[in-house]
Amino acid sequence: MSTSSSSSTSSSFPSVTFSSSSSRFHVSLPKRSVFAVPDGAGVGIECRSGSVWITIDSDTRDIVLEPGERFEGGDHRRVLVSALEPSCITVSDARPAAMPLPAPSPRAWSPWRLRPHGLSPA
Repeated sequence: MSTSSSSSTSSSFPSVTFSSSSSRFHVSLPKRSVFAVPDGAGVGIECRSGSVWITIDSDTRDIVLEPGERFEGGDHRRVLVSALEPSCITVSDARPAAMPLPAPSPRAWSPWRLRPHGLSPA
């Protein structure tokens, strides 16, 4: 009995298979399991079998993918892929994306700071 319990525990986790291309991999998701993509910018998720629900941080949309449907991430937000049933997805173009630098605030510049050549305004 302990063997079946152990096998049911191990089957509740996603399994990842890498293809020959470094920018694409396949994920098998048991029902109710979740796969997280920390930065969804430029990432494509294609449902190969089953059905998955995609949620994006700070986004109110409900995105459900059926086999053959694809989602393209456009923002630097976490993407969660939840399996509504046993499913397989392909994640492509998953590579670190550069985070944009925030615009400098107007208060960051001060006439009292030293200028590039060691001169002060006074």
